[in-house]
Amino acid sequence: MLSKTALKAIEAYGGVGLWQNSKYLEAEVSVKGLLFTLKQRPFFDLATIRMEIGRPFSKTSPIGKDRNITGVLDGNDVRLENSSGEVVAERKNARQYFPYGRRLLYWDDLDMAYFANYAFWNYFTFPNLLMNPQIKWIEKENGILEATYPDTIPVHSKVQNFRIDMTTGRLIQQNYTAEVVSKFATAANLVTEHSEENGLIYPSRRLITPKSKSGKALKIPVLVDIKVHRFRLTNEEIMETNYNIRI
Repeated sequence: MLSKTALKAIEAYGGVGLWQNSKYLEAEVSVKGLLFTLKQRPFFDLATIRMEIGRPFSKTSPIGKDRNITGVLDGNDVRLENSSGEVVAERKNARQYFPYGRRLLYWDDLDMAYFANYAFWNYFTFPNLLMNPQIKWIEKENGILEATYPDTIPVHSKVQNFRIDMTTGRLIQQNYTAEVVSKFATAANLVTEHSEENGLIYPSRRLITPKSKSGKALKIPVLVDIKVHRFRLTNEEIMETNYNIRI
């Protein structure tokens, strides 16, 4: 049974029926921040994201400097596709390679495809995740939810906490440890703006910073700055992939 806080949040973001009856989500984002610099990654400038709502499948284009290359998350695996939809590289069970070795200093396109897509998928499908029976949701107190995720869902950390404004039902903050960065990378994901598109309210600006021991978001440094320019739910199918791999 959904908790009072969960129901409040789902209703604020369109309601149970909307999310259960929608198959896909599309968004356009710009993302920057210290994390990109530390991992020697270009910022996202009006990148397009297409994902399935019901399972962790997401495409971000472009994923790096080559604007013809799309990064794809498919469960726990990742791949790169060219503009023709052909697979040019892939990596199975991508999580096992983080966070050590050269990934302490540099992420390649497959690394970013994993990190960015699972993060976007979790952020953007949050209302639907509240209804996912695979996730154990606990209402710690009014307006505070704790989630424990199964291994089948790629996430920052297995246990995360969410703070909801019980007046509006909107997400205020999400706390976790970005384990692909470091087991010490405790972070506060602060929603600073909401926008509306075709009657749908969604978080349109997020600032991710380290968090204090009490769970509050620190002002600096800004690890990731996410701006969502466009956001919509749809039942229009995502194009299938040509699985002829070319390395």
